[in-house]
Amino acid sequence: MPPSLPATINIREPRWDQSTFQGRAKHFFMVTDPRNLLLSGATLEEARRVVEDYRAGMVPPGLTEDQLWRAKYIYDSAFHPDTGEKMLLIGRMSAQVPMNMTITGCMLTFYRTTPAVLFWQWVNQSFNAIVNYTNRSGDAPITPSQLGTAYVSATTGAVVTALGLKSLTKHLPAIIGRYVPFAAVAAANCINIPLMRQRELKLGIPVTDENGNRLGESTAAAQKAIFQVVVSRIGMAAPAMAIPPVIMNALEKRAFLKRYPYLNAPLQVSLVGLCLVFATPLCCALFPQKSSMSVSRLEPEVQAWIREKDPQLETVYFNKGL
Repeated sequence: MPPSLPATINIREPRWDQSTFQGRAKHFFMVTDPRNLLLSGATLEEARRVVEDYRAGMVPPGLTEDQLWRAKYIYDSAFHPDTGEKMLLIGRMSAQVPMNMTITGCMLTFYRTTPAVLFWQWVNQSFNAIVNYTNRSGDAPITPSQLGTAYVSATTGAVVTALGLKSLTKHLPAIIGRYVPFAAVAAANCINIPLMRQRELKLGIPVTDENGNRLGESTAAAQKAIFQVVVSRIGMAAPAMAIPPVIMNALEKRAFLKRYPYLNAPLQVSLVGLCLVFATPLCCALFPQKSSMSVSRLEPEVQAWIREKDPQLETVYFNKGL
């Protein structure tokens, strides 16, 4: 009979070393795995039971370390880390690839008319609002008014950018016009994320020492966290919105797509999906989830408070969000 699994494995942290890009990439490939969407309710509840029992010190007989980590990642993919509630299906990180490949593929395919631009930018920002609400922080809950403000502002910003650039690129080569949706998505991210997290910019986010002991709240840390998330989100969209237009522009000049024009959208969506399978986890991994900054870069009052509690402390840590 195999030995019982020790109850000392820290499943509150990722399995792989998060100080390296490789470790973070492995973690996010698991978190964003679209196959998690196909798991049954019974499988999700079983994973929840295994995780909660293990955290309570109860180790089921015969449980292996691989099975424990698998249950942890299934649990994390479907249940909110702060509230423990089951998350909306399309708002989960594992839905990022299938949802974004469909929406982005359609934005890149139907970009020539104003109604199409309006419709797909609205669909994209509606999806972003669901993702932001589903993955909200328990420490900084999003109010309906904040959600509505961010939604309307990001949608307006995306549509204005898309229509403005569309009119400017009318007389430029067709390949330039294909990049208008990417510029609109980048602009919307720069608006949506800071507005969605405006409470953090006003009141700060929790900063801790290396052992997780809370030291206070910092707006400087919030600014760094939000900047990193904006860069990651734009990075996620970049390959999927930059590579397919080049390929499609070349294919549309050939007889094949002229003969079968209905294949345009499915081909575009497939190319976008191939890019997103890799871009989503790799761009999530650009920055550590548990980010850090020097105490000297915090606000003066926060520095003074921390120096009073621990004069030797040089670095603080914070959760940057996704």
